[in-house]
Amino acid sequence: MIRLGVNIDHVATLRNARAEAEPEPITAVSFAELGGADQITVHLREDRRHINDRDLRMIKQMIHVDLNLEMAATQEMVEIAQEIMPQQVTLVPENREEITTEGGIDLMSHKRKYKKVVNQLQDSGLSVALFLDPDLEMLPIAIELGAEAVELHTGRYALSVNCQEKDSNLTSLSSCAELGERLGLVMNAGHGLNYANVHSVAKIPQINELNIGHSIISRSIWCGLENAVREMKNEIYKAVTV
Repeated sequence: MIRLGVNIDHVATLRNARAEAEPEPITAVSFAELGGADQITVHLREDRRHINDRDLRMIKQMIHVDLNLEMAATQEMVEIAQEIMPQQVTLVPENREEITTEGGIDLMSHKRKYKKVVNQLQDSGLSVALFLDPDLEMLPIAIELGAEAVELHTGRYALSVNCQEKDSNLTSLSSCAELGERLGLVMNAGHGLNYANVHSVAKIPQINELNIGHSIISRSIWCGLENAVREMKNEIYKAVTV
């Protein structure tokens, strides 16, 4: 069964909109766990626009499932990861002007930088994933850098405007997932997935884990977070069993 990582960043976004104390991200963790989340995903951004250091430390103390920390490849973030010791670190690119992560890491241009960070994290006993666009050329580089896992960026698939574009983007995801598994990588996926488009990605046999946030938090406004997570788990289950 595919694991579901629930990204709770936007609970913190809502809290920070009023600079007040609620909603509390640690409460979201509890409801997501009740709904069946296999892990909690948080992105500690350099500008702390949503999740902050206090949130991260509280979540690590209280969580009962795995913690996946998304972060930029900076020395500050490496030191935080080494303190918190999540079950997984996912390295992502960051652009301060972006609303959300717009694409995968450009490993071609930054091999030395990412090799250093991957080594630092792994020397501390941390498991490292790289957030990559579905580009076959990137996967051998991920192996060269020593990453254990790759999270495929599903944004282009999620934003497809017609069936032809959707099928093309899905083929890219499938091809990368297949090659990645052959190379020995654990293949995950996420970004822009929702209750309507998750099925095709969940059907890719090599996908181990989906990380989904915005659509689940949005659905939770109407039905509660526990139910929203449970509904997403059901959609994934239907995709892989039908």
